[in-house]
Amino acid sequence: MATISSPGVGTNGLDVKNIISQLVALEKKPLDTLKLQAATVNTKISAFGQIKSLVSDFSDAASKLASLTGWNGVTTTSSDSKYVSATAIGGTLPTTFSVEVQSLAKAQATASAALLPVGGALGAGTLRLELGKWSVAPASFTPSSGQPVDISIAATDKLSDVASKINGANAGVAASILSDASGERLLLRSKSTGEEFGFRLSVMEGGDTDTQSAGNTDASGLSRLVAGSTVTQAAANAKATVNGIAVSSATNTFATTISGVTFKAEQVTTAPIDITVSKDTSAVQSNIDAFVKSYNAINQLLQEATKYDAKTKTAGLFQGDSTTVALQNTLRNAIQSVTTAGGPFQRLADIGITQQQGGDLAVDATKLNKALANNPDDVKNLFRSTGGGSADGLAVKIKAVTTSLLSSNGFFKTKDDSLQLSLKRNSDDQTRVNQKADAFEKRITARYNALDTQLTSLNGLNAYISQQVTTWNKSNG
Repeated sequence: MATISSPGVGTNGLDVKNIISQLVALEKKPLDTLKLQAATVNTKISAFGQIKSLVSDFSDAASKLASLTGWNGVTTTSSDSKYVSATAIGGTLPTTFSVEVQSLAKAQATASAALLPVGGALGAGTLRLELGKWSVAPASFTPSSGQPVDISIAATDKLSDVASKINGANAGVAASILSDASGERLLLRSKSTGEEFGFRLSVMEGGDTDTQSAGNTDASGLSRLVAGSTVTQAAANAKATVNGIAVSSATNTFATTISGVTFKAEQVTTAPIDITVSKDTSAVQSNIDAFVKSYNAINQLLQEATKYDAKTKTAGLFQGDSTTVALQNTLRNAIQSVTTAGGPFQRLADIGITQQQGGDLAVDATKLNKALANNPDDVKNLFRSTGGGSADGLAVKIKAVTTSLLSSNGFFKTKDDSLQLSLKRNSDDQTRVNQKADAFEKRITARYNALDTQLTSLNGLNAYISQQVTTWNKSNG
């Protein structure tokens, strides 16, 4: 930026810097309007972002009414969930059945004989853990198809080392140590319940691979872990009856016994527990309420943004904006559309959803509940039919409209691009104004500096002439 070299032109006391500052301010005056315009555009960008978010919510609400799962909600009740609890997947046919629980699922647990001295080494060898099923525990064991897990034990390993190695072997068995007055015991427990998840522990010492040989079962060295061990709990399936028919499960959860229903044995029953599955119309009502609420949120925002208040003579942010009005009309037309798929129900008003003054939707709960109770399939088709054209359900049509609005080349992308372009042009205009003002300041400063130099020179000449005149007058007086 240019600078003035003198506080006043020709030392005549003019505040040149202030004069230049005011002239430059006049050059920059258009910036006030441009900055106000930029603030307005940024406000519009933010507002359309909010509208887009609300339209996305409305699209999600329509999706729930357009999807099959939105209409297949069921509710599952137990006459006493402390004994038997239950859930059912959407679409499960209404049903009722009784459950009696005779026993819960159990995991196999074993305890070794007491080992002394406490903290002493057990001896070298290999522990083998196999998962499988005991036919008559512990007389007959059938290994499962998985490979046995062999665990190497060093001669210096203590019982705590053995338990740690078992836990780190991922063999399907958890180990812990019990200490009592008799010594230390190795406790093993299967990580899974059920008859098929029992286990067998065996020992191989001194290179002997026959786990049943005398040297591997003689209660000396590492074989002390298996000799004298006891089964403290046998692996067992949960056992129950459903309508008097015996069923079992490896866990306490029966997931495949009744189609679409999962029930869980919480404890042994003393009387039959009734499980009831029925349609859940409350889920449909909740989805309809969310649909209405999300539309009203958009409508209220658009109403506020496009209105003109004659009393205060103030206009909404988008008052007179044709694209915003077009969006408003598009959504209203979608809400007011008609379908031929719903039997006696062709429009939202037929099931009690009507448009009020100002555009908001209101729900007549009595009329809606009656429609859901007497004609549930027709209400479903009103929203989610995919017959094509006029046979498409209203939610399907609305979903198509909102998807188009939200697409990568849809309304909101186009509108945002337009506003961003306007913002860029505004920024360019501000840059030009500043550049023009800077150039003006440089020019006017240079001119004042030159004028100041000239006037200073003239003032000096004037003083010299005045001095000479005075001297001449004195000499001729």
